[in-house]
Amino acid sequence: MPDTSSPDEHPTLGLDDVVHQRTRLGILSLLRDGASMQFGVLRETLRLTDGNLNRHLKVLVDAGLLESTREEGKGRTRTWVTITPAGRAALDAEIAALRALIGAHD
Repeated sequence: MPDTSSPDEHPTLGLDDVVHQRTRLGILSLLRDGASMQFGVLRETLRLTDGNLNRHLKVLVDAGLLESTREEGKGRTRTWVTITPAGRAALDAEIAALRALIGAHD
């Protein structure tokens, strides 16, 4: 990510397109404290369809920001999602960039 501390750099240059998308930002925010969350809970909390949530999880998993594990049991498979250290760092950087953007308008 670009250094947004330089007065020549606009704060939006610090935003990460992978993280900044509303749904992905919501997913990372829900998982920020490190607890695993079940796919269905994420889906209901963020009011998404299965397909939409799957698409966003794939982007975050492929970027190394989340880990996804499957658990077999009682005739059904449950998917659990956990933020990685890289995901936590990316979320923290995104929040810092948003604060810098807001601060530029104070």
